[in-house]
Amino acid sequence: QVCQEITESLSFQAEEKGLHVIGEHDDYSGIYVWSNAVHLKKILMNLFTNSMKYNKVNGFIYMSMRTIERSEDHMTCEFKIKDNGIGMSEEFIKNELFTPFVQADNSPRSDYNGTGLGMPIVKQLVEKMGGTITVESKLGEGSCFTVVLPFEIDTNARPEEKEDFNADISGVRILLVEDNELNAEIAEFILTENGAKVETVKNGLEAVQHFETCESGTYDVILMDVMMPVMDGLTATKTIRSLERQDAKTIPIIAMTANAFREDAEKCMEAGMNAHLSKPIVIEEVIKTILRYVHND
Repeated sequence: QVCQEITESLSFQAEEKGLHVIGEHDDYSGIYVWSNAVHLKKILMNLFTNSMKYNKVNGFIYMSMRTIERSEDHMTCEFKIKDNGIGMSEEFIKNELFTPFVQADNSPRSDYNGTGLGMPIVKQLVEKMGGTITVESKLGEGSCFTVVLPFEIDTNARPEEKEDFNADISGVRILLVEDNELNAEIAEFILTENGAKVETVKNGLEAVQHFETCESGTYDVILMDVMMPVMDGLTATKTIRSLERQDAKTIPIIAMTANAFREDAEKCMEAGMNAHLSKPIVIEEVIKTILRYVHND
């Protein structure tokens, strides 16, 4: 499920950049494991976005997941993310790839911005989960990252009954606050396809001004990005909640953030938000959450 969510959400961005994404995995239906989905998501997201960032036009990204060992109560899975991008030198991999705040200054990578923090974090998370990460790469030819992780199988798990919920958001009026143009376009397109009426603004200040000047009851729900320039989502939420009008106190505000830790969710709730969705956004979750707070008759 995590792999699928990542390939689905990032495929849009990759294709915008002229890249081809191929994903394949073993059949894991009915297999439940004890693990940390957030850590796994962060590992794979980092590797996938790196493959996008250091790729070439018409390049490809290949992502696979397969079982390499399995017993009754344990399994070991191998995740591969491979690209035919700009690659790295042996020296860079050996000395610098997993060191914070370093980039390959003498390689084509120095043309790209970034703190170089991604890979050390990935390595830490992989080790935290009891796994290993290895990389093969050639300058000008591409890179292949292999992550091997052990999982404990939940032998008592029962397949979840699929909730039979009415996923109809037709006519729901949404104020979407998102500074990333591509993310906003994708979210707006999907929500509109599902029948919602969407208006988009680019930062927290615009959201506050927009909400302040619109008539009471114009919107049913606000989808609020958290990290934004000019004014962040937490400040915007507090400001909206403090406005002297009834719907400012009652309108559902749903956070959308790449920070999926519990303390981030708590900060959102303290600011006056109703719910917290972690990015990459899964549209079923968004719809389900909207419907939890909007009574759409």
